[in-house]
Amino acid sequence: MPPSNHQFLLAARPLGLPKASDWDFVTAPAAAPQTGEILVRTNYISLDPAMRGWMNEGKSYVPAVKIGEVMRALAVGEVIESADQKFAPGDFVSGPLGVQEFATIKAGLVQKIDATLAPLPVFLNLLGMTGMTAYFGLLEVGEPKAGETVVVSGAAGAVGAAVGQIAKIKGCRVVGIAGGAEKCRYIVQELGFDAAIDYKAEDAAQGLKRTCPDGIDVYFDNVGGDILDACLARINLRARIVICGAISQYNSTTAIKGPANYLSLLVNRARMQGMIVFDYADRYHIAAQDMAAWMKEGKLQGREDVVEGIENFPSALLKLFSGENFGKLVLKV
Repeated sequence: MPPSNHQFLLAARPLGLPKASDWDFVTAPAAAPQTGEILVRTNYISLDPAMRGWMNEGKSYVPAVKIGEVMRALAVGEVIESADQKFAPGDFVSGPLGVQEFATIKAGLVQKIDATLAPLPVFLNLLGMTGMTAYFGLLEVGEPKAGETVVVSGAAGAVGAAVGQIAKIKGCRVVGIAGGAEKCRYIVQELGFDAAIDYKAEDAAQGLKRTCPDGIDVYFDNVGGDILDACLARINLRARIVICGAISQYNSTTAIKGPANYLSLLVNRARMQGMIVFDYADRYHIAAQDMAAWMKEGKLQGREDVVEGIENFPSALLKLFSGENFGKLVLKV
């Protein structure tokens, strides 16, 4: 008899912050895998700001989640039944399993992971898409050079924390922008950032003037809005701005606030470029090797913020947009 599968389906397209009525929490039998498929019991689900964008209609880098579909999410889990020769029961995998207890999925859409190397949530953090985003966004798009000043917003979040540490590994001076004294203490004292700006206690522009007297060479943007403008005002000649996310804008009910200081790009012959981690899929293994080596050497550390219970998905997701989460937010099923 197939196991019962608890799932969150998208019931409506949110206006502003997602609310309870935007979801249907349903129970259905898990589907038996057909040839080339596997049945996976989900252990941990990754909660990411990008999920908010996936709920909206319109052109994007991936199709919108359809009304009535299981909410898209990356996750890790254990294979319990396989109809594909590459996987066996007991294997652990990561991939787009969705917000559900069990996923029947094509084997080609998941990657086998070695659960003896690290706790499972780490494969959603530094050894997963979060780590890949930080690695390729900074190194491929940001192109930092030793001695340069790198500024990262959302610095105590999963991607931002990794970006700052990788920049330090590459010999850069690193300034993080985060919300709250505890987050600022964490990125400086525990992660090794050179300075922090608490945007809740200090005007970002003044903080940048204080911490970046010689300007900004690389800005890794996770938030957009006013902080992006403040950073553009202090960029150096031929600076690189990495547009990874704009969490301050995702739940806006009015028009997206674009950069007012974009002429600084012209004056400074600077480059502002968006990045999507899926573009680098053929090189994930290279990044994972580097990240694992840095972790082993004690140069790179991660932090997971774990919420228990799949039924808590709607409220847990909102932690991303209130600034409550500290590190990589994951849901333990």
